[in-house]
Amino acid sequence: QVQLQESGPGLVKPSQTLSLTCTVSGGSITTSYYAWSWIRQPPGKGREWMGVIAYDGSTYYSPSLKSRTSISRDTSKNQFSLQLSSVTPEDTAVYYCAAGADWGQGTQVTVSS
Repeated sequence: QVQLQESGPGLVKPSQTLSLTCTVSGGSITTSYYAWSWIRQPPGKGREWMGVIAYDGSTYYSPSLKSRTSISRDTSKNQFSLQLSSVTPEDTAVYYCAAGADWGQGTQVTVSS
């Protein structure tokens, strides 16, 4: 079991880039057992898987978000990050990082001018 904690700005302006970081403890992001995901849940809607970075750094993205999404990692800090570009109010959601059944508590991001 690992612990995950999201961090980043709670408010982003339209057309800007949303950037979030997930800090992992209790396990290494380079361990092959885990894949490290970003998921979001807009208000009143279901959860949406955004993408994942594997233990070897390879990435996979949701086709619907691929053109705007980038997931990277900092192995020295045991962190992985999400960048979502050209945001609109429709990107307002609670954003979660997760590894299998282990999830962070989520962080609210609002896109508004």
